[in-house]
Amino acid sequence: MVGKLRDMVALVTGANSGIGLATAKRFVSEGAYVFITGRRQDELDAAVAEIGDHAMGVQGDVSNLADLDRLYATVERERGHLDILFANAGFGEFSPLGQITEAHFDKTFDVNVRGTLFTVQKALPLLRDGGSIIVNVSTAASTGVPSFGVYSATKAALRSFVRTWMLELKDRQIRVNAISPGPIETPGVSGLLEQSGQANAVRASLIASVPLGRMGRPDEVAKAVVFLASDDSSFVNGIELFVDGGSAQV
Repeated sequence: MVGKLRDMVALVTGANSGIGLATAKRFVSEGAYVFITGRRQDELDAAVAEIGDHAMGVQGDVSNLADLDRLYATVERERGHLDILFANAGFGEFSPLGQITEAHFDKTFDVNVRGTLFTVQKALPLLRDGGSIIVNVSTAASTGVPSFGVYSATKAALRSFVRTWMLELKDRQIRVNAISPGPIETPGVSGLLEQSGQANAVRASLIASVPLGRMGRPDEVAKAVVFLASDDSSFVNGIELFVDGGSAQV
């Protein structure tokens, strides 16, 4: 198989749907073998079937360290190493200041910050020198979003991690970059819009905030992740690549 990622081994967390699934499909189309994770086995099986050959699903929750250990044991047994890690799994829900609960705070930080940290740390023994780590951040890390403060804070923490990890992994020539999607048409975003109770109004507001005048598609983010994973970005390190139609730039 030919492509920008020919013969590489990649892992995409949270790849049951949306950006993760679109990226896994792009990775395979560019020649990689891809492991994907997700919490729900039935959706994971459907995603693997959609991706086709050169993909394996491993059920698990990134906030569960035993699940991560089982994931990496599978990667080691099946392929022996990783070249690319896309730490994509994340969780978000609306909760305005004054109504934030301890459970909301703990779940959001456990998945987004703790889960991403240990996803990356536990991957290091398998990740080849010269490999690429991409972390899914969000434009929410850079812009204020009412009722989304805890989520936004977790994504800002991930942006900070990227800067630090880039320096800590420099001796291994492992590049670490952030991808920051804006409003993207995914099942997760649709669920958030429904949670708001004003889905149509919130969607219209999101679209109005994008200079291109529309929401993005998962594959548009996936193509940017492929760039950061491949040798096309061989001198790109520590950046935050916005895929947002310009929404966070004005």
